[in-house]
Amino acid sequence: MLITTADSVAHAALLGLGVYRPRRVVPNSEIVERIDSSDEWIRTRSGIAARGWAEPDETIVSMSVAAARSALAAADVAAEQIDAVVLATSSQMVLGPSAGAVVATELGLHDTAAFDISAGCAGFCYALGNAAALVRAGQARHALVIGVERLSDLLDPTDRTCAFIFADGAGAVVVGPSQAEGIGPVAWGSDGSQTSAIKQDKDFAQYFAEVAAAESTGGSTDRPYIRMNGQVVFRWAITFLENACRDAMGKAGVAAADLDAFIPHQANSRITDALVRALGLPDAVAVARDIVESGNTSAASIPMAMEQLLRSGKARSGDAALLLGFGAGLAYAGQVVHLPPIA
Repeated sequence: MLITTADSVAHAALLGLGVYRPRRVVPNSEIVERIDSSDEWIRTRSGIAARGWAEPDETIVSMSVAAARSALAAADVAAEQIDAVVLATSSQMVLGPSAGAVVATELGLHDTAAFDISAGCAGFCYALGNAAALVRAGQARHALVIGVERLSDLLDPTDRTCAFIFADGAGAVVVGPSQAEGIGPVAWGSDGSQTSAIKQDKDFAQYFAEVAAAESTGGSTDRPYIRMNGQVVFRWAITFLENACRDAMGKAGVAAADLDAFIPHQANSRITDALVRALGLPDAVAVARDIVESGNTSAASIPMAMEQLLRSGKARSGDAALLLGFGAGLAYAGQVVHLPPIA
């Protein structure tokens, strides 16, 4: 007996992009007192001037749905044409159901494949790599890729290392078949020996045990928070990620001089500057700097930065851009793409 396969397509591309930015904009001045810091220190260390923190009604699902609808409009693709939803997040506060499945239903989809990916700040590029493979293999004609975070839910507001960095938001792209290649092969990897660099400081089993002990004694316990060793992450980023970028460009058959834009994960302006120098990017290459006003939105940062660059006019639909996500895991993923239209 022979098992038949789906009809594959030669090429996949980004057909449309949409984002959602939280209504509440939080400048450095609102948080410096609690972390004994200053606006100048935060800007110098990270490049961040402000960030978006979600209000109670701006949930993982609602932000994803809003970004997805904008992406569908930009792609001129109807929701019912989506065959798969691949959602990347590290801040969904329940283990099930998947946020992707709920988003699919909110979009009016029925019996549609949907799942979540947890790859930290590399999540969007991981999700994009998977979605492009689904389209090329004929497992989905159109796939919706979403990166979304509500990291403000996981922040200790007094933690001087994290409280000013992480933020909220969502970005989505529609991936579909194309006459020419629009998404290069993904270059990705991980190093689980460095999990302590960025992690939740206690697992839920430990937390539940602490809650039970506190209830029996009348005491209290601290909830889990995200923690980061910034120096470890910075050293890893500036020493390792140049190779990741060159790998992604090599797999796509392009050189730095062929790029129109560079859109790295918006982790730290100094990391971006170091990568630009190491790669020898020409001055004409537009470099995403969305971190200044949006902070570090983890899995949402690349689509949000992509949108900001396109909205500013510094990059245009069809331009060749190198994407690079990196963070908790430690994990990284990147690919060269042609930029999509925005609504």
